[in-house]
Amino acid sequence: MATEKHEWTGWRTATERALYGAGGFYRSAEGPAGHFRTSVHASPLYARAVAELLGRVDEALGRPAELALVDLGAGRGELLTGVLALAPGLPHGLARRLRPYAVERAERPAGLDGRIAWLDAPPDGCTGLLFANEWLDNVPVDVAETDADGVPRRVEVDLAAGDGTERLGAPVDGADAEWLARWWPLAGAEAGLRAEIGHPREAAWARAVRSLRAGLAVAVDYAHERAARPPFGTLTGFREGREVRPVPDGSCDLTAHVAMDACAAAAGPGSGLMTQREALRALGVDARRPPLALASTDPTGYVRALSAAGEAAELTDPAGLGAFTWLLHPVGSACAALHHLRPAP
Repeated sequence: MATEKHEWTGWRTATERALYGAGGFYRSAEGPAGHFRTSVHASPLYARAVAELLGRVDEALGRPAELALVDLGAGRGELLTGVLALAPGLPHGLARRLRPYAVERAERPAGLDGRIAWLDAPPDGCTGLLFANEWLDNVPVDVAETDADGVPRRVEVDLAAGDGTERLGAPVDGADAEWLARWWPLAGAEAGLRAEIGHPREAAWARAVRSLRAGLAVAVDYAHERAARPPFGTLTGFREGREVRPVPDGSCDLTAHVAMDACAAAAGPGSGLMTQREALRALGVDARRPPLALASTDPTGYVRALSAAGEAAELTDPAGLGAFTWLLHPVGSACAALHHLRPAP
């Protein structure tokens, strides 16, 4: 009688293979845009807001000879493409001084603007803005779950089964246990509570921040803080615009919300946290409808303004994209005031 085969491993290893290994989800030709919409895909207003933030960083740094825009987790370069389209209108010759970098583990897409450098890690020693939109949620992490005795155990997934089948493995120990105790306590809790063990994301974010010589590092993601962790974790999958069971076979995205307060602490003092709704409003994204009188005097302008207001509303919706958390970490004293954005005077 044949023995049933299993290949049990933790979710961190399984996710790394499923997203970034040979034939992985992020190495497919269509890329993530074929499966879900980020703020970048939702509206060009998002690129306009990033361009506004870039201008503020440039001003704070005294308009350096070169200003980097590092897009960490660049997908197919959509955000940088959008900002470059706006570059001719940026003040103080910023278009001439701008150095765009796309950081992504997939191959460079065909037809991408030649001005964009394509890298697999952030460039060291840049001055400017590092922007990580929905990057941290795809940094793989392990998952813990409490057993009947309230002991947090590592959740293992069967790669051979191909359907996301899980089991509880050994008790969580070492650095993982220390992280849980500090940021997401589970010990002694009722059976079945889960947590994503976030220290790999903290390490990744701290490395990204250190790559800047001076400027501002920004991470944007669905997130939570210690006072309100989700009791059953957030690991899930996305395929073709729909949430699906997380199966680590390369057919879907695997994502989990970010313990953003832990990432902020890992990068050192000076960080600020705010919602995307707050951040985009401070950067000029306005969801107010245009005055109806404009429809009589300028019908075309009214339609454009109405469309922009609708896009702005989606980006700032507190029940949707507006609920994202922005983590802002200034590097160097020049950008210290940018830890919490305020509307332009």
